[in-house]
This record gives sequence, structure tokens and C-alpha cells, in this order.
Amino acid sequence: MRDSPAAWTRTDVEVPGPDGPLVLDVWTLGESGAPHTVLALHGFPQSARSWQTVGERLAEHGVRVVAPDQRGYSPGARPAGVEPYRMPHLVADALAVADSVDAPTFHLLGHDWGAQVGWNVCAASPERVRSFTAVSVPHPRAYATAYVKDAEQREAAAYIGIFWQPGTGEEWLAADDWAVLRRMLAGLPEDEIDHYVARMREPGLTTAALGWYRAMESAADFPATRVPTTYLWSTGDLALRRRGAELCGDFVDADYRYVELEGVSHWIPDEAPDAVVEAVLERIERD
Repeated sequence: MRDSPAAWTRTDVEVPGPDGPLVLDVWTLGESGAPHTVLALHGFPQSARSWQTVGERLAEHGVRVVAPDQRGYSPGARPAGVEPYRMPHLVADALAVADSVDAPTFHLLGHDWGAQVGWNVCAASPERVRSFTAVSVPHPRAYATAYVKDAEQREAAAYIGIFWQPGTGEEWLAADDWAVLRRMLAGLPEDEIDHYVARMREPGLTTAALGWYRAMESAADFPATRVPTTYLWSTGDLALRRRGAELCGDFVDADYRYVELEGVSHWIPDEAPDAVVEAVLERIERD
């Protein structure tokens, strides 16, 4: 986390790994007895740091916020290979983090890959999720449908084909002082871009982060979500285009709200934290 007057606490949470326990770095803010816990899941190529502003503003409203550095991003949870990054492991990690703070039920918040994990948590354990606020990434079937039917979305996703290639993806990202990664992060302050680039230089982190992409599976049979959901999409998102955003509500069999942010980039939690906080609080008020 950045220097902040707010009292974030870092703890270690063990989760199963292929060769023994892995250790996730988990950041918590707010009272343990708070009536509402928000589990906030970051995406590529960020960390729990991306939730700092959102988390501190939620805590001002009496909400406890729990934000892990997810598998591959925590130094103690960076296994080799692709199998450890398959979705069932990522879902189990999220639930283990909730268990570690004694949250049998919680409000779920996810951005980018964190949203993808969130949709899967809702499918696997809907009884534990009081509400879901998905940021940027729509329901998996909405995205899959858009990818098949919308040329703009296929073009926007072309980078994933490079990420799938072991070695090539790493070299492409790191070339010319991480020029590709820096372009992807455009919209963030320069010091934040430098921070995430420096993180990617950590041993094994780039390959671990790309392992999430290499472990992707078909969403053709992904179930509709039964959890009350708010979905935030921004018109300046170069990776996730309008077709998937507009289809998202077709796959939510529960109370649903769609929020469109004009002119905001992909990095909504950093660039428009008030919109995220408003969406989460509105869900909490409906609970």
C-alpha cells in the first residue's frame, strides 16, 4: 500500500498449493465487528494497492474492507506452471481469505481478473455473497458472446493470444523498458505505472500473472448469476468493449444495476473511486 494515515493491517493467509501451503498477503481496513465486509479482488497487473482509495472511503462508512494480493502476486504464493492458476484455485483462495477474517457472508468487489474471479465465486458459493459489484469485466458468457459476435471485441482482445504463448508473452511485455505494459496502464498516474512495472520485475511474477490467462477455460456453459449485482463499465476501456457490457444483464437472474462511466479508462478503481464506492454502498443499503 502507499503511505496513508488509514490503518491498513497486513496479515498472512495460507492456501493450498501444489507443493505445500502458499501464503497470500492480505490487507484489511475497518473494525472486525463491522456489519458489512467487502472482499475486494484486484486484477492484472495490479495488487491490493489498487483498492486503497476505494477501501479507505468505504471504511469511512463503517465497512470492513479485505483486499488480498492474489495468487501469483503475493511473493509467497507464486507456484510454477499453469494448473495452479485455474479458476477453482482462485475461487478457493478468495473464500479462504473471507474465512480468515470470519466472514461467512460478504459483499464482493472485483476489477478486471478480480471481477472474473468474482463471477466464479458467485457461481460456486452464491449463499456466501450478499452482493457483487463487478468492475470492467462483464459476466463470462456476456464476454464470450461478444467475443464471438463482435469484431471490435475480438480486436481488443488480440493481446491475449500473445499472453498465451510461454516466453513470448513475457518478452513482449518487458521489451523496451516494459513499453507494452506501460501503454496498458495508461490512465494511471506515472508513479503508479512505475510501481507496477517495478513489481513485474520481481522473480516469477510476470509468468505467474500470465498464468491466469494461460489457464483460461471456455465460458460457454457458465451459469447465470443469482447474486444481486452491479456492473460498472467505462467507455474508455480499450480491452472490454460495449457489446459485452450491454449483454451483461442478460446473465444475471437477480436484482441488477448497470453503471456506465463516460470517458474513464479501464482503471476505474484508481480513476473513478467515488463511482465504485457509491455502487458498493448502494448495494449494501439494499441488502
